[in-house]
Amino acid sequence: MRKTAVITGASSGIGAATARRLAAEGFNVVVAARRRDRLDELVKEIQDADPAGRHDAVAAVTLDVTSQESVDALAAALPECHVLVNNAGGALGLDPVADADPADWQTMYDTNVLGLLRVTKALLPKLIAGGDGHVVNITSLAGHVPYEGGAGYVAAKHAAAAVNDTMRLELVDQPVRITEVAPGMVQTEEFSLVRFRGDAERADSTYAGVPDPLTADDVADCVAWAVTRPAHVNIDRIDVQPRVQAAPYKIHRVSS
Repeated sequence: MRKTAVITGASSGIGAATARRLAAEGFNVVVAARRRDRLDELVKEIQDADPAGRHDAVAAVTLDVTSQESVDALAAALPECHVLVNNAGGALGLDPVADADPADWQTMYDTNVLGLLRVTKALLPKLIAGGDGHVVNITSLAGHVPYEGGAGYVAAKHAAAAVNDTMRLELVDQPVRITEVAPGMVQTEEFSLVRFRGDAERADSTYAGVPDPLTADDVADCVAWAVTRPAHVNIDRIDVQPRVQAAPYKIHRVSS
Protein backbone atom coordinates (compact mmCIF):
# COMPACT_ATOMS: atom_id res chain seq x y z
CA MET A 1 0.00 0.00 0.00
CA ARG A 2 1.29 3.42 -0.94
CA LYS A 3 1.22 5.80 1.99
CA THR A 4 -0.08 9.35 1.68
CA ALA A 5 2.12 12.26 2.74
CA VAL A 6 0.78 15.79 3.22
CA ILE A 7 3.27 18.64 3.00
CA THR A 8 2.38 22.19 4.02
CA GLY A 9 4.21 25.20 2.66
CA ALA A 10 4.91 23.14 -0.45
CA SER A 11 4.86 25.91 -3.06
CA SER A 12 8.62 26.51 -2.88
CA GLY A 13 11.86 25.76 -1.07
CA ILE A 14 12.00 22.92 1.45
CA GLY A 15 8.34 22.03 1.03
CA ALA A 16 8.58 21.63 -2.74
CA ALA A 17 11.84 19.69 -2.47
CA THR A 18 10.28 17.37 0.12
CA ALA A 19 7.31 16.75 -2.17
CA ARG A 20 9.59 15.76 -5.04
CA ARG A 21 11.64 13.49 -2.81
CA LEU A 22 8.73 11.70 -1.13
CA ALA A 23 7.04 11.17 -4.49
CA ALA A 24 10.29 9.59 -5.71
CA GLU A 25 10.26 7.40 -2.58
CA GLY A 26 6.86 6.01 -3.57
CA PHE A 27 4.49 8.10 -1.46
CA ASN A 28 1.23 9.54 -2.67
CA VAL A 29 1.89 13.23 -2.10
CA VAL A 30 -0.56 16.02 -1.29
CA VAL A 31 1.07 19.43 -1.66
CA ALA A 32 -0.61 22.25 0.25
CA ALA A 33 0.03 25.99 0.29
CA ARG A 34 -1.63 29.32 -0.49
CA ARG A 35 -0.21 29.83 -4.00
CA ARG A 36 -2.21 27.39 -6.08
CA ASP A 37 -0.49 28.30 -9.34
CA ARG A 38 2.86 27.17 -7.97
CA LEU A 39 1.35 24.00 -6.57
CA ASP A 40 -0.15 23.14 -9.95
CA GLU A 41 3.27 23.62 -11.58
CA LEU A 42 4.84 21.36 -8.96
CA VAL A 43 2.21 18.68 -9.49
CA LYS A 44 2.86 18.69 -13.23
CA GLU A 45 6.61 18.52 -12.66
CA ILE A 46 6.30 15.50 -10.37
CA GLN A 47 3.85 13.78 -12.69
CA ASP A 48 6.14 14.30 -15.68
CA ALA A 49 9.05 12.84 -13.72
CA ASP A 50 7.13 9.67 -12.78
CA PRO A 51 8.32 6.89 -15.09
CA ALA A 52 5.26 4.80 -14.20
CA GLY A 53 2.94 7.58 -15.27
CA ARG A 54 0.92 7.45 -12.03
CA HIS A 55 -0.76 10.83 -12.37
CA ASP A 56 -2.92 10.14 -9.31
CA ALA A 57 0.12 9.95 -7.04
CA VAL A 58 0.29 13.70 -6.45
CA ALA A 59 -2.42 16.28 -5.80
CA ALA A 60 -2.62 19.93 -4.81
CA VAL A 61 -4.81 21.53 -2.13
CA THR A 62 -4.97 25.26 -1.50
CA LEU A 63 -4.18 25.83 2.18
CA ASP A 64 -3.71 28.79 4.51
CA VAL A 65 -2.48 27.42 7.84
CA THR A 66 -3.60 30.62 9.59
CA SER A 67 -7.23 29.88 8.67
CA GLN A 68 -9.11 27.20 10.58
CA GLU A 69 -11.67 27.03 7.79
CA SER A 70 -8.93 26.33 5.25
CA VAL A 71 -7.36 23.66 7.45
CA ASP A 72 -10.73 21.99 8.03
CA ALA A 73 -11.31 21.89 4.26
CA LEU A 74 -7.95 20.17 3.80
CA ALA A 75 -8.82 17.53 6.38
CA ALA A 76 -12.24 16.93 4.85
CA ALA A 77 -10.70 16.44 1.39
CA LEU A 78 -8.29 13.71 2.53
CA PRO A 79 -9.50 10.12 2.79
CA GLU A 80 -6.28 9.18 4.61
CA CYS A 81 -2.98 10.57 5.84
CA HIS A 82 0.07 8.60 6.96
CA VAL A 83 2.75 11.31 6.99
CA LEU A 84 2.33 14.99 7.79
CA VAL A 85 5.22 17.36 7.13
CA ASN A 86 4.55 20.68 8.87
CA ASN A 87 6.77 22.95 6.82
CA ALA A 88 4.72 26.14 6.50
CA GLY A 89 6.32 29.03 8.36
CA GLY A 90 9.00 31.65 7.92
CA ALA A 91 10.76 34.65 9.39
CA LEU A 92 10.07 38.38 9.27
CA GLY A 93 12.70 41.00 10.00
CA LEU A 94 15.96 40.93 11.89
CA ASP A 95 15.24 43.55 14.51
CA PRO A 96 16.45 43.52 18.12
CA VAL A 97 13.79 43.19 20.79
CA ALA A 98 13.97 46.92 21.50
CA ASP A 99 12.85 47.71 17.95
CA ALA A 100 10.62 44.70 17.28
CA ASP A 101 7.26 45.03 15.57
CA PRO A 102 4.67 43.00 17.51
CA ALA A 103 2.74 42.47 14.27
CA ASP A 104 5.72 40.61 12.81
CA TRP A 105 5.94 38.44 15.91
CA GLN A 106 2.20 37.73 15.69
CA THR A 107 2.51 36.66 12.06
CA MET A 108 5.48 34.40 12.79
CA TYR A 109 3.72 32.79 15.74
CA ASP A 110 0.51 32.29 13.79
CA THR A 111 2.29 30.46 10.94
CA ASN A 112 5.13 28.64 12.70
CA VAL A 113 3.27 27.58 15.84
CA LEU A 114 -0.51 27.91 15.56
CA GLY A 115 -0.40 26.75 11.95
CA LEU A 116 1.44 23.63 13.06
CA LEU A 117 -1.18 23.12 15.77
CA ARG A 118 -4.17 23.59 13.46
CA VAL A 119 -2.97 21.18 10.78
CA THR A 120 -1.70 18.54 13.20
CA LYS A 121 -4.90 18.58 15.26
CA ALA A 122 -7.04 18.31 12.12
CA LEU A 123 -5.11 15.40 10.63
CA LEU A 124 -4.18 13.51 13.79
CA PRO A 125 -7.27 11.22 13.73
CA LYS A 126 -6.31 10.06 10.22
CA LEU A 127 -2.66 9.62 11.23
CA ILE A 128 -3.72 7.41 14.15
CA ALA A 129 -6.31 5.50 12.12
CA GLY A 130 -3.68 4.58 9.53
CA GLY A 131 -1.84 2.54 12.15
CA ASP A 132 1.60 3.97 11.36
CA GLY A 133 1.40 7.75 11.35
CA HIS A 134 4.32 10.13 11.30
CA VAL A 135 4.43 13.88 11.99
CA VAL A 136 7.57 15.70 10.84
CA ASN A 137 7.91 19.27 12.06
CA ILE A 138 10.37 21.47 10.19
CA THR A 139 11.72 23.90 12.77
CA SER A 140 15.18 25.51 12.76
CA LEU A 141 18.40 25.57 14.73
CA ALA A 142 16.92 28.88 15.89
CA GLY A 143 14.48 26.73 17.85
CA HIS A 144 17.36 25.63 20.08
CA VAL A 145 20.06 28.32 19.85
CA PRO A 146 19.18 32.05 19.99
CA TYR A 147 20.97 34.69 17.94
CA GLU A 148 20.96 38.48 18.02
CA GLY A 149 18.25 40.10 15.94
CA GLY A 150 16.27 36.92 15.63
CA ALA A 151 14.18 37.00 18.79
CA GLY A 152 10.79 36.82 17.10
CA TYR A 153 11.72 33.89 14.87
CA VAL A 154 13.74 32.27 17.65
CA ALA A 155 10.77 32.49 20.02
CA ALA A 156 8.38 31.02 17.44
CA LYS A 157 10.69 28.14 16.56
CA HIS A 158 11.41 27.43 20.25
CA ALA A 159 7.65 27.15 20.70
CA ALA A 160 7.35 24.82 17.69
CA ALA A 161 10.12 22.63 19.10
CA ALA A 162 8.33 22.53 22.46
CA VAL A 163 5.09 21.46 20.77
CA ASN A 164 6.99 18.73 18.93
CA ASP A 165 8.48 17.30 22.14
CA THR A 166 5.20 17.57 24.04
CA MET A 167 3.35 15.70 21.29
CA ARG A 168 5.82 12.84 21.54
CA LEU A 169 5.01 12.51 25.25
CA GLU A 170 1.26 12.74 24.72
CA LEU A 171 1.16 10.26 21.83
CA VAL A 172 3.56 7.65 23.18
CA ASP A 173 0.72 5.10 23.38
CA GLN A 174 -0.47 5.80 19.83
CA PRO A 175 0.89 4.49 16.49
CA VAL A 176 2.31 7.90 15.56
CA ARG A 177 5.95 8.90 15.36
CA ILE A 178 7.06 12.50 15.97
CA THR A 179 10.21 13.90 14.36
CA GLU A 180 11.73 17.36 14.37
CA VAL A 181 14.05 18.44 11.56
CA ALA A 182 15.97 21.56 12.56
CA PRO A 183 17.96 23.05 9.66
CA GLY A 184 20.68 25.66 9.91
CA MET A 185 21.52 27.91 6.97
CA VAL A 186 19.54 26.79 3.93
CA GLN A 187 19.73 28.84 0.74
CA THR A 188 16.34 28.84 -0.92
CA GLU A 189 14.79 31.25 -3.37
CA GLU A 190 12.43 32.90 -0.91
CA PHE A 191 13.23 32.50 2.81
CA SER A 192 15.55 35.51 3.19
CA LEU A 193 13.72 37.48 0.51
CA VAL A 194 10.52 37.21 2.52
CA ARG A 195 12.36 37.94 5.75
CA PHE A 196 13.66 41.21 4.32
CA ARG A 197 10.41 42.10 2.55
CA GLY A 198 11.67 41.77 -0.99
CA ASP A 199 15.06 43.46 -0.47
CA ALA A 200 17.07 41.17 -2.77
CA GLU A 201 20.42 42.77 -1.94
CA ARG A 202 19.96 42.28 1.77
CA ALA A 203 18.65 38.75 1.24
CA ASP A 204 21.65 37.83 -0.89
CA SER A 205 24.03 39.21 1.74
CA THR A 206 22.84 36.48 4.13
CA TYR A 207 24.71 33.91 2.05
CA ALA A 208 27.60 36.12 0.92
CA GLY A 209 30.93 34.32 1.22
CA VAL A 210 29.39 31.09 2.54
CA PRO A 211 31.06 28.35 0.47
CA ASP A 212 28.27 25.78 0.55
CA PRO A 213 25.07 26.53 2.44
CA LEU A 214 22.50 23.76 2.65
CA THR A 215 19.98 23.36 -0.14
CA ALA A 216 16.31 22.49 0.14
CA ASP A 217 17.17 19.03 -1.20
CA ASP A 218 19.49 18.45 1.78
CA VAL A 219 16.61 18.99 4.19
CA ALA A 220 14.25 16.89 2.07
CA ASP A 221 16.81 14.10 2.29
CA CYS A 222 16.58 14.23 6.09
CA VAL A 223 12.79 14.07 5.99
CA ALA A 224 12.83 11.13 3.58
CA TRP A 225 15.31 9.22 5.73
CA ALA A 226 13.26 9.75 8.89
CA VAL A 227 9.93 8.66 7.41
CA THR A 228 11.35 5.56 5.73
CA ARG A 229 12.76 4.02 8.94
CA PRO A 230 11.00 0.90 10.25
CA ALA A 231 7.75 1.63 12.08
CA HIS A 232 9.25 0.90 15.51
CA VAL A 233 12.07 3.44 15.00
CA ASN A 234 11.43 7.08 15.94
CA ILE A 235 13.99 9.67 14.88
CA ASP A 236 13.42 12.27 17.56
CA ARG A 237 15.35 15.18 16.07
CA ILE A 238 17.73 15.89 13.21
CA ASP A 239 19.94 18.97 13.47
CA VAL A 240 21.41 19.67 10.04
CA GLN A 241 23.65 22.52 9.02
CA PRO A 242 26.40 23.15 6.47
CA ARG A 243 29.92 22.15 7.44
CA VAL A 244 30.93 25.83 7.62
CA GLN A 245 28.28 26.60 10.25
CA ALA A 246 28.88 25.85 13.92
CA ALA A 247 25.87 27.76 15.30
CA PRO A 248 23.25 30.17 13.95
CA TYR A 249 25.65 33.02 14.75
CA LYS A 250 28.95 31.26 13.87
CA ILE A 251 29.48 30.84 10.12
CA HIS A 252 32.73 30.71 8.19
CA ARG A 253 32.70 33.09 5.26
CA VAL A 254 35.27 33.37 2.49
CA SER A 255 36.22 36.85 1.38
CA SER A 256 36.01 37.51 -2.36
